[in-house]
Amino acid sequence: MPTRKPPRAPLKQSELIDHLVDATGLNRKEVKRFLDELSSLAHREVSLTGEFLLPGMGKLVRTQRKARQGRNPSTGEEIEIPARRTVRFRVGKSLKSAASGDNTTGSDI
Repeated sequence: MPTRKPPRAPLKQSELIDHLVDATGLNRKEVKRFLDELSSLAHREVSLTGEFLLPGMGKLVRTQRKARQGRNPSTGEEIEIPARRTVRFRVGKSLKSAASGDNTTGSDI
């Protein structure tokens, strides 16, 4: 049975920027500007089309949540939770298989 790697904390934004600076040769300001633009583009595309594709990872998809009954945890009183739009991330096939340890798609994540 293979040994498991110890869990590690998720990357913080500064660590992500440092990694991308090292990997691309761009400076910190350029990498930060790229990430800001990517975020703006994702916001705009989800607003306009309802989807934003991140190749090799998955896509952001706008969904509609129905109104539902909930309960106030303090008082136990039933409350009506209104319908609303939300964004979900649908994991792509290559990322899903990489996360599960099945690397049959040829991706090396």
